[in-house]
Amino acid sequence: MTDPLAEVVALLQPTARFSKHIVGAGQWQSRRSDAGQPFYCVVLEGGCRLALDGHDPIVLQAGDFALIPAAFGVSMSSLVPPASEIQSAPVALGQGLFRIGTQDGPTDLRILAGHCSFGSPDGGLLVSLLPALVHVRGEPRLALLVRLLNDESLEQRPAREVVLAHLLEVLLIEALRSTSGTAASPGLVRGLADIRLSAAIRALHKDPTRAWTVVDLAKEAALSRSTFFTRFQRMVGVTPMAYLLSWRMALAKDLLRRHSAGVAEIAERVGYGSTSTFSVAFSRHVGCTPTQFAKDKTLAA
Repeated sequence: MTDPLAEVVALLQPTARFSKHIVGAGQWQSRRSDAGQPFYCVVLEGGCRLALDGHDPIVLQAGDFALIPAAFGVSMSSLVPPASEIQSAPVALGQGLFRIGTQDGPTDLRILAGHCSFGSPDGGLLVSLLPALVHVRGEPRLALLVRLLNDESLEQRPAREVVLAHLLEVLLIEALRSTSGTAASPGLVRGLADIRLSAAIRALHKDPTRAWTVVDLAKEAALSRSTFFTRFQRMVGVTPMAYLLSWRMALAKDLLRRHSAGVAEIAERVGYGSTSTFSVAFSRHVGCTPTQFAKDKTLAA
């Protein structure tokens, strides 16, 4: 069976950048701007508050996992934040360990936090299909995966990069599929949680070359055209045809990046009857022709 979520994560090509083991005590607050980088953290002991720009703050407690596929403005603080607006800077203690807040005495918080990168040239588009914020409670498998990721990133074992890449893929999939469908923000995860929309999304991913219409997809979902269109846009965040176009362009970019086929063959493999039609659609969506994209290493890297 086609698995759209696994396909999106695989196309993202996640790679580990770094992770921190942070302990905290007392009152503290920290704000960072991550320029759209993926950020994740798991609370091992204690609790803290996390706020993403444009979203209400959430309380993270021991065992909680949070994932922000594209972090811009992120604020974290102790459960009771300090009265002043002064920001607290983590102090490096060595070997990947940092302390924030009161620097002496026992700690009341322990978290693992880290960043990863998406190697896909269409990372922004793929991330737009995911929830803006993933918050999972009571899933010890996620804490275990983060620990494994952290341990692997600190060692120089054979095949380290391969292991890190696979651990990140598993971590992302586990986090996304653990998210409650009703609590998730609009995106692919929420769409897949809807049994009717899921049938249409899986059919689209199974056969992206088909000349799909909204009516065809509505039939897959066993819904009327108008009900399907409205429900899809509300749950996924884009119209069905916009999603189809985005997915086809993501597949095309991946094929062009890998230089695995000529433009004519790629056009056929992503559902276009002619090279010219594909080139026009690609140029409008990407801003350059397929040939230019394949040749420009800064675009296809």
